[in-house]
Amino acid sequence: MSVRSFTAHSSRTVALGIAASILVGASANAAVVVGWTINTAFPTGTGNVPTGNQYLPPNPAGAGLAETGANIAGSQLRSWHASAAATYTAPSGNGSQYAFSSNNWAPGDFYEARFSTIGFTDISVSWDQARSSTGPAAFKLFVSIDGGTTFTDIFSYTVLQSGGGGAPGTWSSTTYNPLYSYSNISLGAGASELGLVIVRFQNAEALTSAATGSNRIDNVFINGVPGPAAFAVLGLAGLAARRRR
Repeated sequence: MSVRSFTAHSSRTVALGIAASILVGASANAAVVVGWTINTAFPTGTGNVPTGNQYLPPNPAGAGLAETGANIAGSQLRSWHASAAATYTAPSGNGSQYAFSSNNWAPGDFYEARFSTIGFTDISVSWDQARSSTGPAAFKLFVSIDGGTTFTDIFSYTVLQSGGGGAPGTWSSTTYNPLYSYSNISLGAGASELGLVIVRFQNAEALTSAATGSNRIDNVFINGVPGPAAFAVLGLAGLAARRRR
């Protein structure tokens, strides 16, 4: 598993018109709060592929649980779709073996990460995302700091197509492509030191995609600056924020 440092991609920021205020550089004191690398294959074969309104990626320790980070306990990654016909697969990730992919995208469908930020401040999120030629392209990042009662829209972005014979190329399990990455998006001061923070990567398209239209996510990392208690428990002194593959 290779290691990639968190960096903000300035060229992508300009292209998407992202406000500079929501991008944060990787702090020398930052660490992984929770991270999902999708390191377990999904069921395959006739009659075995998962379907339904929602799915949590498999993990020997518990479906949807983060694989790395300080606050793994109680964490969850899932996909939610209005259509019960949505199917869930684990194709190649962006420089990693697997990604979390689903199809049958309707307006408002989403990937969602739930986690605790207790012991951490300056919370940010980084992830990789791609789509098929008929999958949704327009997405928004939402955050809830009140247990899911209200969600705040903090970031709009465009998901690039993987494959199709042109740039920027197809996702590969062996080669990382930074053009598909969104790095160090701040979740705001209110996301610090909370028992539950919810982040949604939500489809902002107005129309339902083709039934086979897919979108995939990979390497979802929540990062933060640990307080003294977290340093003591985890032995993280001197650990820089890094994305692990």
